[in-house]
Amino acid sequence: MEPIYAATLPQASALPDFVQRQFDRHSPGTHHENDHRQLYGILQRGIRTGVLAAGTRLPPSRTLAQVLGIARNTVVHVYEQLALEGYVQAGVGRGTFVAAVGPRLADRSVAPRQARTALLSRRGNQLVREAGAAPLQWGAFTPGVPEVRMFPTALWSRLQARVARQQTPAQLTYATGPGDAGLRQAVSDYLQGTRGVVCSPEQVVITSGTQQSLHLVAQLLTDPGDKVWLEDPGYWGARSVFRAHGLDLQPVALDTEGMAPSPAQLRQPPRVMFLSPSHQYPLGALMGHGRRQQLLDYAAVHSVWVVEDDYDSEFRYGTRPLPALQGLDTQGRVVYLGTFSKTMYPALRIAYLVLPPELVDGFAQALNELFREGQTVQQTVLAQFLSGGHYATHIRRMRAVYSARHDALIHAIGQEFGNQLPILGGDAGLHLVLGLPPHVDDAAVAQAALRAGISTRPLSLYHLRQPAATKGLLLGYGAVAEEEIAPRFAQLAQVVKSFL
Repeated sequence: MEPIYAATLPQASALPDFVQRQFDRHSPGTHHENDHRQLYGILQRGIRTGVLAAGTRLPPSRTLAQVLGIARNTVVHVYEQLALEGYVQAGVGRGTFVAAVGPRLADRSVAPRQARTALLSRRGNQLVREAGAAPLQWGAFTPGVPEVRMFPTALWSRLQARVARQQTPAQLTYATGPGDAGLRQAVSDYLQGTRGVVCSPEQVVITSGTQQSLHLVAQLLTDPGDKVWLEDPGYWGARSVFRAHGLDLQPVALDTEGMAPSPAQLRQPPRVMFLSPSHQYPLGALMGHGRRQQLLDYAAVHSVWVVEDDYDSEFRYGTRPLPALQGLDTQGRVVYLGTFSKTMYPALRIAYLVLPPELVDGFAQALNELFREGQTVQQTVLAQFLSGGHYATHIRRMRAVYSARHDALIHAIGQEFGNQLPILGGDAGLHLVLGLPPHVDDAAVAQAALRAGISTRPLSLYHLRQPAATKGLLLGYGAVAEEEIAPRFAQLAQVVKSFL
């Protein structure tokens, strides 16, 4: 396109001053790189902002080079780059002119708030509006966070160094299967020996966290509009993923054994039921054998997929962990989810699925197609950590640590409130729930606590049926040293008392 010229546009004679005012001869970098970067940036910004209008003639390369005290070739290369990107046009014997680059768009910085929020889709707005992820992921009393300061980092580093010395090109490129074979074997051995899971290594698919596992479940086992049963209250992360995939979320009330569908709900089977039978999240209910078998039989008859989230099953205080529901499944309806985030450290981002055999190939292919997995070296390190017995040793050590912190928090609650407020789900996991009276706004309490430097979560956030939401605070003790629990809870108690 030919440039448009106008007599009123800036002339070339004024351009060297405009450039010279912004050109810094002392900026870091080699002379050539620095000169090229600066001059290109000055001219490009001038053109994009309209300071250098269409039709403005740029000085000859020799003239501008003399004014700035730089090599002529540097100016020539900058002009060539600007021409290549369409900012200027040059002709033999005619000179170099700023091109007409089209009308400028409105400045986003002054766009009205309504226009900015309209950038998201309806689904995106709902996801952001109802997000449950906490702003803080460490400190008293952040739920769901383990004690990462006691992880055996020196041992882990030695294993990493050993694997790094032996790594292959295949470990440094994209993953192409369901995960490292050694890790799948180690996970299978561990689950069979400690959780009662019935599986072979071939049924294990390694993922980058429970959220990714849930995305795969939603994408491969459901279609938009399908019903999914969710514990209410229940895990907000599953709720967010399933909602993002356009599923019809059906809250199912809990009783003392966890998920308890009503007769009306039983008459309308879902496509998926999501539950945490060994330690219900967040209230900690344990599902007995009878209820487990009833739900499995129902799933088999109605072709329902049962997604079992084995949340914090390793940490029970005073009783042995209950076996996984998956071990009772004889019809291939259970998809079992596990993660190393709570037992090791969250930033590891390694989790796993145990699938019925006929689902494995599809999940592995979708994993590679949608997420282009990697972390193969880390998976190999983790496999050696498990197979060498280090994982079991770490779990035993942390179980004792968390048990002491659990007891310290219960004692601190008793010191501050006596029997005034109930404690829910306090015999397993890394958190307990401090119940609050129905008239108390637990979200407001949590906000006030955050302003005081304490992170907690309102129980009402975990409910789908907000009118029926029970009130309380989730108190995580995993990341709080035992000696810090009493003084930190005393601070929280002062906040709570101001709302009672």
